[in-house]
Amino acid sequence: MEEKKLDTNSIIGFILIFGILIWMLYQNKNDFEQEQAAKVSTEVKTSNDKSTEVLAEVTPNISESQDISGPVAATKENLITTLENDVLSIAVQSKGGDLVEVRLKSHDDYQGQPLYLVKDGNANFGLDFVTNSGQNYASRRQFFSASVSENNGAQILTMTDSIGTGQFVQFKYELPESGYMMKFSVKSQGMSNVVDGSKSTELTWEQTGIRLAKSISYENRYTRLTYQHEGDKISKLSQTGEDDEDSSEVDWLSFRQHFFSSILIPERPLNDVKFYSNDLVQDEDVDSLFTKRYKAVMPLSATNGDIGASFEWYYGPTDNTILKSFDKNLDRSIPFGWGIFGWINRSLFIPLFGFLSGMFPYGLAIIIMTILVRLVLSPVLYKSYLSQAKMKILRPEINDINTKFKDNAMSRQKETMALYRKAGVNPMSGCVPALIQLPVFYALFMFFPTAFDLRQKSFLWADDLSSYDSIYELPFRIPFYGDHVSLFPILASIAIFFYMKMTTGQQSMAQPTQEGMPDMAKMMKVMIYLSPLFMMVFFNNYASGLSLYYFISNLITIGIMLVIKNVILDEDKIHAQIQENKKKPTTQNRFQRKMSEVMEQAEKQRNARK
Repeated sequence: MEEKKLDTNSIIGFILIFGILIWMLYQNKNDFEQEQAAKVSTEVKTSNDKSTEVLAEVTPNISESQDISGPVAATKENLITTLENDVLSIAVQSKGGDLVEVRLKSHDDYQGQPLYLVKDGNANFGLDFVTNSGQNYASRRQFFSASVSENNGAQILTMTDSIGTGQFVQFKYELPESGYMMKFSVKSQGMSNVVDGSKSTELTWEQTGIRLAKSISYENRYTRLTYQHEGDKISKLSQTGEDDEDSSEVDWLSFRQHFFSSILIPERPLNDVKFYSNDLVQDEDVDSLFTKRYKAVMPLSATNGDIGASFEWYYGPTDNTILKSFDKNLDRSIPFGWGIFGWINRSLFIPLFGFLSGMFPYGLAIIIMTILVRLVLSPVLYKSYLSQAKMKILRPEINDINTKFKDNAMSRQKETMALYRKAGVNPMSGCVPALIQLPVFYALFMFFPTAFDLRQKSFLWADDLSSYDSIYELPFRIPFYGDHVSLFPILASIAIFFYMKMTTGQQSMAQPTQEGMPDMAKMMKVMIYLSPLFMMVFFNNYASGLSLYYFISNLITIGIMLVIKNVILDEDKIHAQIQENKKKPTTQNRFQRKMSEVMEQAEKQRNARK
């Protein structure tokens, strides 16, 4: 798998987690110091007491001043035809023959209102080509006639624009009895003497994401155009601002809106597809209705002037279980993280959470999964704490070395390394275990915000684990923080504070001060306060399920460390073992010998310059 662009959200999350863990790496290595949203124009047209609006109509390659309309054209009245199954309700208009409403019957938005992916003109779908006479055909300006039939329980709606005798353009929608995936096809007939074959015939799909969550800025972080191409490559357009790309061999394209997606899947890969994305959320107070505007322009091949293209069209939840069931790699559109992070989520955390949530309430499932993760990682924590304890025991001797070789940094370093070797202590022994935790932490950072199962699931005071848990609404907005106070991030910040306070205090007793080096102890004391503050601010608008995880995780970590310190580790035994190691003859591996040679050579050069 390949992603052409790294999520901005992923970068921020990675920096946050790495910042919280960097002090762990330090204490383990010890002596190794270290636009404005485009305005949406609306054209209102009413038919049969139903309103449709056209948002920022796409400017095709075809001039709006030209039009063709056959002698057998449908009535100029814009009629609406509705199809429904157990989970979907779709409405198709006669003008343009495209979708004007798509409602997910089993879901509501954040206000408890019916959830629409297509409504009030936020989407359009049309066919454009040039005639031999130089006229421009745009299906969205034509009036189609509707015909409804049924086949094995599936409802079939055929929309036909008659150009002339035996000449027509046809859109066909087939909605199955159940499910979110419908079939769609585009067909023309008798157009060999009409269509200019030297010009491209294009299918254009444009859609503006409707706000569906409490925090539009948070929802917008996970709203993104994603597509698969050239086999199994996954690419994404920019998360912010405007972006466009061209691609070939496109297997599917997804207009993702965080927890819901609109996905078009061609029967055969498409070439020379043009993608466009525009971020509409610049200011949450002003840009509060729509997230992003997407557009895809897809050239269609013609045979003797006629086209025929078949698709599958998914409108539904961005749910890993549902998307994976189609066996088309659609689940790869979910941002579970790149590389090893995504692999950990798909292989471990998704199955584990699915199992736990099937047995327990979702909030409790998060807590149980957190406990299991921390228990599995407890040996890593033990290894780090053991390294720290050994360094604490060696501190008096290291201080003596620092005093003795106060003016000779090279000799000081050489003697320190020799002490480590004799005592059988590796100052780097805790670094690798600490790094092992990083992929797990970051994978969970990506898992909880994208777990569809958490949407609108309550726990304690949080009414939606996929959104923030507001306990107080502020009468004003604080930059970077928001207009509310979330409790779970505060609790997580408090837990992080005490965890860092405890570990940093222990580290300060073990770590000697190195002359000429930055005072890392003071820097870490600052981090004790900055990290919790950053956590509280950054996560105030994040999913409460994620903050719950961090809160419980840090509580458990504190408990495990207390058990390791007070029950498992015996400093007297560790001290005795170190003294025994000193009596044993020491051998150097190749790396150690090389380092010694380098240090000796540097020492000789230093003495020669005196």
